[in-house]
Amino acid sequence: MAGAFIHLNSRTKGKGDAASLDKLLCCTSSSPVKMDLQWFAAEDEGRTEEPSDYKIRKAREEEGRVAKSQEFIGAMVLLLPALLLFFLAPYLLRICMELVKFFISRVTSMDPAKDRSIAGVCLSYFLRLCLPIILTAMVAAIFSNMVQVGIFFTTKPLTPNFSKIVPRFGKYFQKTLLSTEGLFNFFKSIVKMLAIGLTAYLLIRSKWAVLTNLQTASLWQGVSTISTLAARMLIIAALLLGALAIPDYMFQRWQYRESLKMSRKEVEEERKREEGDPMVRARLRRRMRQILTKNMAINTAKADVVITNPTHFAVALEYHQGEGTAPIVTAKGEDEMAFRIRRIALDNEVPIVENKPLARALYAETEVGDEVPFAYWQAVILILRKVRAINEERRRKRA
Repeated sequence: MAGAFIHLNSRTKGKGDAASLDKLLCCTSSSPVKMDLQWFAAEDEGRTEEPSDYKIRKAREEEGRVAKSQEFIGAMVLLLPALLLFFLAPYLLRICMELVKFFISRVTSMDPAKDRSIAGVCLSYFLRLCLPIILTAMVAAIFSNMVQVGIFFTTKPLTPNFSKIVPRFGKYFQKTLLSTEGLFNFFKSIVKMLAIGLTAYLLIRSKWAVLTNLQTASLWQGVSTISTLAARMLIIAALLLGALAIPDYMFQRWQYRESLKMSRKEVEEERKREEGDPMVRARLRRRMRQILTKNMAINTAKADVVITNPTHFAVALEYHQGEGTAPIVTAKGEDEMAFRIRRIALDNEVPIVENKPLARALYAETEVGDEVPFAYWQAVILILRKVRAINEERRRKRA
């Protein structure tokens, strides 16, 4: 007998996508597939649905809207130049001394109105002093943006919007004072002031004895003490701002997704735009079922497996591995029709699998042309694995 009879009763519950079947078929484990679903509470203005990938992509690419924390950018722009100042302090001091010495030694011999070399020398010293700090700040700004939003460049936020010129004080005060964003920014500013103020107080207090005796110290010792204290203050303040940027970034992401939430009507319109009118798709499915039903003999002969009851129901399945689709019901029948499907499968050496619960469920819950529901994927996967093993064995015997 050409058919192979296998008894399998595995079932799974849940939802999933067909693209994962190829991976599951290559695995040896038969554990059920699980997917956790999250439900979100309703929001004001009827926007209760999470934003779709299309809307997020549109907001990013067409409107230039992304979720990022300005606190993190400010902290990095402060921290990296401060570290650079701390390590390059001797070099910068030497440049400053050269600058002062150069101009003082030539104060009586050079005429700024006639000697054009003064401007070039001035620019040269300026670049040597400021260019490392400017470049470091630019790198810090670019890096902090890339960490949050990736490689992304747009001029949309810079596009002039003349409607914003008209003052709207009511909306402004509502956003800055009477909103979640306003309250968050208010408390964030208080925390920033307290953190930086406390840092400055503790650092100055730790050096209070040295600072009070600076009038007796040398010029070099005074400059060194003040500059070291200022650099430490900048670095610690930048680190504190960086720590504050973590909750700020989380808040900005939450607010960004809240602003992009969609109403159910918007979700339905987007689905129609991407997938087409549901009524048109339903008519196409009905037409496909009619064509498949008429070609039952051909479809059964091309099927990968036929699942039976074993006598009352028969369902033929076809699966194209690697195409990202689930197995499709290409033929199904009851009683006399089920007998015909089994006979065609035997004549064409299509494996026949006996699984009573699965055959009944597929016959009751699917139509010809439908994909196998996710709840039955695990059982179908086990059957397809066994069928593939049987086919491999047949090929070896024929060879």
